[in-house]
This record gives sequence, structure tokens and C-alpha cells, in this order.
Amino acid sequence: MYYVYIIENTSLRRYIGVTSNLEERLKKHNQSGTKWTKHKGPWYLLYKEEFNNKQDAMLRERKIKSYKGGEAFKRLVSPA
Repeated sequence: MYYVYIIENTSLRRYIGVTSNLEERLKKHNQSGTKWTKHKGPWYLLYKEEFNNKQDAMLRERKIKSYKGGEAFKRLVSPA
């Protein structure tokens, strides 16, 4: 399984990514970080979607990034 995920920090900055191990990936963001998330945590899981294959997950990640900050993104991460 692959996951598209959105994490958020206490400053309300968000990061969108794809992984096959969500728990480990979140740990990495909070421990060593990536180039973009390093020294900007702690990070909390805001949203996730599950996919059967990496290609579908990457297509969805690209779609979410294309409307980041817009109304579609706000509806996606807002509680129902």
C-alpha cells in the first residue's frame, strides 16, 4: 500500500508527500527531517489517502499539489 499524506507543523506550514510506510515517514520528518521539513517540526498528520500502487499515489500527490492553498485543498483538509 502507498499513502499520499499531508502533514502540518505548529506554524501551520504543510507538506505533501507519498510513502509506503506512513508511520516511519512521519518519524523521519520529526527526527532528521528532509531538506524542506528539517528544523520546522514537530509535524502532525493532517490527512492521508491510501492507494494500491505507487503510480496512483504519485498522480494523486501531483493533483493535490496543483490546488494547494485553493478551495479544493481547503475542502480536502477541513474536518467534515
